[in-house]
Amino acid sequence: MPADYLHGVETIEMGGCPKAIKAVKTSVIGVIGTAPFDEVTEENQTVNKPVLLTRRFDCYQYFGNRRDGYTLPDALDAIYSQGSGLVIAINVFDPSKHESVEDVTVYDVVGGVDPVTGKRTGLSAFEDCYSLFGFYPKIIIAPTFCEDLSVANEMQTLCEKIRAIGLIDAPIGTTVQDAIEGRGPEGNINFNFYSDRMVLCYPHVQAHDAMWNQIVYQPYSQYLAGVIAAKDMEKGYHWSPSNTEIKCILGTERQLTSMFNDADSEVNLLNEAGIVTIYNSYGTGYRTWGNRNSLFPANGGDPITFINIRRTADILHESVEYAMLQYIDSPIDDALIDAIKESVNAFIRTLIGRGALVDGKCTFHPDKNDVYQMADGHLIFDIEFMPPPPAERITFESYVNRDLLQGLGSS
Repeated sequence: MPADYLHGVETIEMGGCPKAIKAVKTSVIGVIGTAPFDEVTEENQTVNKPVLLTRRFDCYQYFGNRRDGYTLPDALDAIYSQGSGLVIAINVFDPSKHESVEDVTVYDVVGGVDPVTGKRTGLSAFEDCYSLFGFYPKIIIAPTFCEDLSVANEMQTLCEKIRAIGLIDAPIGTTVQDAIEGRGPEGNINFNFYSDRMVLCYPHVQAHDAMWNQIVYQPYSQYLAGVIAAKDMEKGYHWSPSNTEIKCILGTERQLTSMFNDADSEVNLLNEAGIVTIYNSYGTGYRTWGNRNSLFPANGGDPITFINIRRTADILHESVEYAMLQYIDSPIDDALIDAIKESVNAFIRTLIGRGALVDGKCTFHPDKNDVYQMADGHLIFDIEFMPPPPAERITFESYVNRDLLQGLGSS
């Protein structure tokens, strides 16, 4: 407390100054599947435990090389073939429980809480990642297993909890017509989702199996996850994953007609149904194609149907929430309100400077914060923002203008 009387000079340090907000990690892939144990040292063998991989060598160290029937080595190869990124991997193959990898079921992948140990298993184990590593994976894949609807549904539940997106594949052998019909109530595949967190992937891709020197079909989701993570590192999470080269694939399960100026091409029809596919035309190479999550086309006018806008919103919201720990339980006064508001606005200005936002601001409105509410310890702030949407459609309006004939022969 300042003295009642002072003949001189004093300095009073005031709390509540704005604090810097740090953006959460975005290019982190969470992958779940099965891996062999016979090439892995005993201390590196894990079951239902999230393992952080920071380089390609870690994949072999913890999950071995490719083997028929095992999904993790293939998925990790596909991810790292697209570039750099962090991966959190979970192996659900348990030799003490499964005689062979064929004994692993979708229920092992769905997981839950072990009634004996109390530990989370399967997809639920990703919920432990923040306490283990200080961040959650933001791109969830379960190659092959996600073709089962129960796994896909559990992926959606997880993504809602940890603010991630889930990439799910149509079953191998699905036709274009089946993929599109799968979006409707009569569809018989795992594509009837209405969620801004689920990304539908079609078709499978062709890749080279170096071990057996043959062409194999692999899930598209594991390559798309690698593309998204690599693009995050190179361009930023506010960029759409669409129209990006897919490295190290030889083809697709089905040859799709690809013309970006043809509304009836198969890639456009798939995009129109909210399915992310693969574009391949003369001299283009294989490219990711599609900007939208499965909330499209039902919510076609909502910007949140863009994958990059959903992800940018997640980064903004989660970064701000984590930064508020320093303000929780502080006395409510003007200094606190100003500090919170300015901290968020400084972060928003940083995102605008990076190109991640077009504009945005955080405001405090007294009409939303009456005295009874504040007396109960509750403050409400408004955040409005707009990430840059992708230029999905470019239209030229062309006219034949006969007036341009004037002046012919005058030179």
